[in-house]
Amino acid sequence: MSDAPWLTIVGIGEDGIDGLTAASQAALSVAEVIMGPPRHLDLVVNAPLTTSVPAGTKHIPWPVPFADGLPVLEKLRGQRVVVLASGDPFWFGAGSVIARHFKAHEWVALPGVSCFALAAARMGWALDKTICEGLHAAPFSRLKPDLAPGVQIIATLRDGDAVNALAAYLTTTGFGASSLTIMEHLGGPSERISTATAANLKGSFDHPVCAAIHAAGDGPSLPKSTGLPDDTFANDGQITKRPVRAITLSTLAPLPREHLWDIGGGSGSIALEWLLAHPTTTATTIEPRADRADRIRQNADNLGVAHRLSVIQGAAPDALTPLAAPDAIFVGGGLSENLLTAIVAVPARLVVNAVTLEGEALLSACQAQHGGDLMRIALAQSKPLGSKRGWAASYPVVQWSLSR
Repeated sequence: MSDAPWLTIVGIGEDGIDGLTAASQAALSVAEVIMGPPRHLDLVVNAPLTTSVPAGTKHIPWPVPFADGLPVLEKLRGQRVVVLASGDPFWFGAGSVIARHFKAHEWVALPGVSCFALAAARMGWALDKTICEGLHAAPFSRLKPDLAPGVQIIATLRDGDAVNALAAYLTTTGFGASSLTIMEHLGGPSERISTATAANLKGSFDHPVCAAIHAAGDGPSLPKSTGLPDDTFANDGQITKRPVRAITLSTLAPLPREHLWDIGGGSGSIALEWLLAHPTTTATTIEPRADRADRIRQNADNLGVAHRLSVIQGAAPDALTPLAAPDAIFVGGGLSENLLTAIVAVPARLVVNAVTLEGEALLSACQAQHGGDLMRIALAQSKPLGSKRGWAASYPVVQWSLSR
C-alpha cells in the first residue's frame, strides 16, 4: 500500500462547499467516500456546486457516540476518504481524536475557519486575549476558573436548548449581568446574532450555536494564586487550611501535564488546587470515607475540573498499587510507617504534612534517612481576649518534602 494519505480531514463551515479552500474542494472532487455528521453531509449533498463531488461518492453518516465511528473509518482504509468536521477540526473538534487513532502517514488535515475566529471577528475581540471553551460536550462549570468581571469568553454549545441553560448557570453563580451574544449558524446564509444579559435572556435558538460572554456581576471569582479561601471547598472540617495549603502547593510546584497522588483527600482541596494550577494537570485522590469521596467529586464538579480528577475510595498504601505513576505525591491524612515506606519507593516529588507528635517523629526519621527538607509551620490568628485581643495558635504542621 502506498504511504500517500488515504484519509483527508476537511474542516467545513456553514457556508458549505463555497467556503472551502481550493485544496479542500479538490479532496472532495476525488473522494470515493465522504464521512461526517448528517448536518455536514447535507452541506455537501445539497450544495449548489454539486459537480465538486463525484456522483458515485458514498456518503456515510458518522454515528453517535463519536467513538463508534472510528472502527467504521478503519474499514475504509485504502479508499480515498474525506471526513468532514466543523471549522477547525483541531480546536475542540474531531481532528485530534482521529489523528491519535491513525498513523501520521495515513491522514492529512485541511482545516477551515474556526467558529472562535468567526465569533471574535463579529465581536471585534482580540482572539489571543479571549478564552475559548468547548462546552458542546462539557458542563458549564468549566467556565468557573475563568469567570471574573471583564473576562471575554467564546464557548461552543451542545444545541439550542443549551443557550438558556448557560444563561441560567451564569445567573445562579452571580454573573447574571454578563452580556451574552448568541451566534447561530455562524458564517452561513442563515446566520443570526442576538444579544441580551444572562439574567434577561429569552427565546429559542438553533444548532450550531456558540456564545460570546462578556462577564459581569458580583459572583465569587477564583483567585489565580495558591491558597484559595477555605469556603471554596465544601468540607466537614477535614481540610488543609488556606495558609498551609498555599505553602503546600508551592512546595508541590505543579508543572504542566504532571500527575498528583493526593493521599487522604479530605475535601480534596490540595488535588483541586493542583488541577486549577494548569489546564493540563491531572490528579488522583485517595480517600477511605465514602461521604468524603463523594464530597470531593462534588467539589471537582463545582470547580470545573472533574474530568481531570480520579477519586479512589480506599486506604493507602493498598489503594496505590494499581495507579498510574505520579510526578508528585502529597500525604495529608492516614500517615503511617507503612505508607511512608511505600511512597519513598516511588520516584516522585514528596510532600507530607503531619500534625501529631507521632507523625512528626515519623517525618523526622524519614528526613534523617532520606534527606529532603523538614519545616515546622506555626500559625496564629488574633482573637478577642477579654476586652482586648490575643493570639490563638493553631496546631503546628510539620512538613517533610523530598525533591527528586
